[in-house]
Amino acid sequence: ELQLADHIELSDFFRNTYGPTGACNARPFEGNRSWAGARPEVRAIGYDAHGVAAHIGILRRFIKVGGVDLLVAELGLYGVRPDLEGLGISHSVRVMYPVLQELGVPFGFGTVRPALQKHLTRLLGRRGLATVVSGVRVRSTVPDVNTEFPPVRVEDVLIVVFPIARPMSDWPTGMTIDRN
Repeated sequence: ELQLADHIELSDFFRNTYGPTGACNARPFEGNRSWAGARPEVRAIGYDAHGVAAHIGILRRFIKVGGVDLLVAELGLYGVRPDLEGLGISHSVRVMYPVLQELGVPFGFGTVRPALQKHLTRLLGRRGLATVVSGVRVRSTVPDVNTEFPPVRVEDVLIVVFPIARPMSDWPTGMTIDRN
């Protein structure tokens, strides 16, 4: 449903939002691209008088946790425009919970930098919407293959799990998650 102008506006939003965390984090959004690896199938975009205020995307995919293949709705491309940080707009992520239920997945899943652990625990963990898991490595194929770098990236990140159709006790154990 997004038009070219929407992709351009989102691309600017992501570069401005992710750029302060490192130039490499803004690079995927060059050339008016509004996605990093795979294109989200669902987006929640908040607007105000100045344009895009916040964004979160969802993509259904299979991941492998330990040795178990698992369908999840992966949440990503989360951002709040820098001038709105600290105003509570991040609580709007809760609007995605009914969407996750409609997608018919057992779990929502996301990864974030360890520096966001306190923020996520306050936002999601205390309200029982999600569980923040540490000590799990995530292995992914890089979106742009380059002969000078390995085609697979392994990250030590925090895992955020949203129990949707199944309880958290059904989340498989494992020290590695493979994005299939």
